[in-house]
Amino acid sequence: MLYRVGADLVLFTHFLFAAFAVFGGVLVFFDPAWAWVHIPVVFWSSVVNLMSWTCPLTPIENVLRTRAGQLGYAGGFVQHYIGPVVYPRGMPRQLELVAGVSIVAGNVLVYAIILAWAVR
Repeated sequence: MLYRVGADLVLFTHFLFAAFAVFGGVLVFFDPAWAWVHIPVVFWSSVVNLMSWTCPLTPIENVLRTRAGQLGYAGGFVQHYIGPVVYPRGMPRQLELVAGVSIVAGNVLVYAIILAWAVR
């Protein structure tokens, strides 16, 4: 039971990390100090997607699931949990590239809006 809870906590942490990478720029609007945490998260998330790396949280989750008697999964977090929702027939490499570029492009836009608002 403890391994399953641990695996679910890692999954939840992974989801929060990914959500922060995508939407965390909004927090910078309220407090610019968030940028010190958010920019490295955006960088890491985009590099992991663009380079087709596996985030270290994925193998940790898989080990905990296996120890809990559950099945692990091949591929990464995005391919396993997000991909089937967005692309039900399988997540092609191009979608990983789109995800990596979109994280950066979307956040550049958010930061540009925040900067433009702050300057006026």
